[in-house]
Amino acid sequence: MELHQLRCFVAAAEQLHFGRAAHQLGMLPSALGRHVKLLEEDLGAPLFARTTRAVSLTEQGEALLRDARAILSRVEAVESAFRGRSRLQAARRLKIGAIDSAAAGLLPSLLRDFRSRHPDIAVQLVEDKTIRLLPKVLSGALDLAFVRPPARPDRRLEFRDLLRETAIVAVPRKHRLASRKMIALRDILSEPMIVPDRRSRPHSHDLTMNLFNEGGLSPRLVQVADEKQTIVNFVAAGLGLAIVPRWTMRMAISGVRFVPLKLAEGSTGRLPLAAAWLKASRDPARDAVLIVLEKQLQVYAKEA
Repeated sequence: MELHQLRCFVAAAEQLHFGRAAHQLGMLPSALGRHVKLLEEDLGAPLFARTTRAVSLTEQGEALLRDARAILSRVEAVESAFRGRSRLQAARRLKIGAIDSAAAGLLPSLLRDFRSRHPDIAVQLVEDKTIRLLPKVLSGALDLAFVRPPARPDRRLEFRDLLRETAIVAVPRKHRLASRKMIALRDILSEPMIVPDRRSRPHSHDLTMNLFNEGGLSPRLVQVADEKQTIVNFVAAGLGLAIVPRWTMRMAISGVRFVPLKLAEGSTGRLPLAAAWLKASRDPARDAVLIVLEKQLQVYAKEA
């Protein structure tokens, strides 16, 4: 006895017409009749009395109809409960993407505060560059991403500006400027500079370039690198200096000292950070993160 056979039987028993029952189930009358016939053979008893004009239930059919309805009702209840649990589990998993800056700077504090309020929601973190995170948000692979806001944002995405990260100078520990309490741009004008690749990190690249350009200066670029970890390691090796976000200080790399950068009044020498998600989408778990973020943003911004 199979569940599909029982469904065919119940439909035929309720309709007392194989054609209407088959239409109800979206199948051919011959296929429905075959399933009913197989069920009768399995049970060893006729379930329907068939004439050229009508179909009626036998005594055995009447008895099976009561049991079949109870069985199918129980099966549907189990399926519904299982789907409900699956939806609940899906709702309790949140996939967040973050650039390295947010992953090291903002996210530890944010996720700590979020977990204290929502311990039942598991968070999966994906660290990558903005240019690779935003397509993942569009495809649904990520529920939320912390990125550098693009110059031309996709209209399918919602962006919320969060904070601007402070720029500092990474200097080799034995460099003549390493003991300074603060460094001005003119102090490093003749120094070899290491900058991120603009194709993959336009904001970080332009930060260095714009800081110098605002003062009518030109940096001495000697090295292009992609990852912050690589850039700081290059600094440690004495290949040059680099202007980086303040969170980079958390990297445990010996041979490097991080010195505050003295900026001219009105300078734009800070890196923007934004949250991005799919516009007009509903996600209670994501919204719960955004609520915590809004409440605590002033605290997080002080550390940026």
